[in-house]
Amino acid sequence: MRTGHRAATALAVLLSGILLAACGPAPDPDAIAPGLDPQADVVSGVGRSEAAAALLPARVRDGGVLRIGRSVGGAPPTAFYLADGSTAVGLDVDMTEAVARKLGLRVEAQDAAFETILPALGSGKYDAGTGNFGVTEERKRTIDFATYVRDGQGFAVRSGDDRGPITDVTALCGQTVGTAKGTTFETTLSARSHRCTDQGRPAYRVEVFSESSALYSALAQGKVDAIMSTVNGLRYAATQQPALRLTNEFRSLDVGFALPKGSPLAPALQAAVNELIRDGSYARILGKWGVSASAIGESQVSPPEIH
Repeated sequence: MRTGHRAATALAVLLSGILLAACGPAPDPDAIAPGLDPQADVVSGVGRSEAAAALLPARVRDGGVLRIGRSVGGAPPTAFYLADGSTAVGLDVDMTEAVARKLGLRVEAQDAAFETILPALGSGKYDAGTGNFGVTEERKRTIDFATYVRDGQGFAVRSGDDRGPITDVTALCGQTVGTAKGTTFETTLSARSHRCTDQGRPAYRVEVFSESSALYSALAQGKVDAIMSTVNGLRYAATQQPALRLTNEFRSLDVGFALPKGSPLAPALQAAVNELIRDGSYARILGKWGVSASAIGESQVSPPEIH
């Protein structure tokens, strides 16, 4: 279902804070969730865990640095820039810093496009990557994960679209769906598109975008009928932009630090996350970003994909 030009224009204006955050520099300060201080310190009190640090591979331990390939510039709360255009904040940023402190390491982060991080892990360019990477069986063929939160796949539409929950992709037949390039959302949509034609109905069309700004803009302008993204990101966006409506959570996924397959660093990251859970630091980090409902009971290395 499509709304008129006036509704699309209004949504484009309302989404401006999210779009600017997605591009990187100078997000609208009003895009921060009510009551949220993105610079609140929840990690400086995290201390080193000798037990977790003992699991570090010698190269990392001796170097004292955790090299992270980091996807920054998406919509809050995962990782985005403050108005100065250079200060990165978000759940991934805090979690990485807290884990590094548990391991007695310094974070050396290099910002990169989301779709380039996983392929680069095998080259040794990064020790690990962050970007709200969901654990899937396909990714596990070449990537290991140390999990730290649970997110999900969800759908959002313009608020004038009064459809019910999208519980099956056949609810999208004949429509255009927008999502981010190189994500599990693209994989899910592409793998299930045959369900429409199997029923003799027109297939939905998948439009992929490299930047969140372009994705949200396409919805605002009526170029796509719905968007598929992270539940946490869509929930955040919906609270800030009344013209955007989250329809439902489609499925859940564990999210973790991504590492090269067989990386000896995975057990150390897992242990560090579990130490954060035990000492309460983990709850403070998730609470700061309004995603306490996404907490996990314990970190795992490459768990089975949630179905």
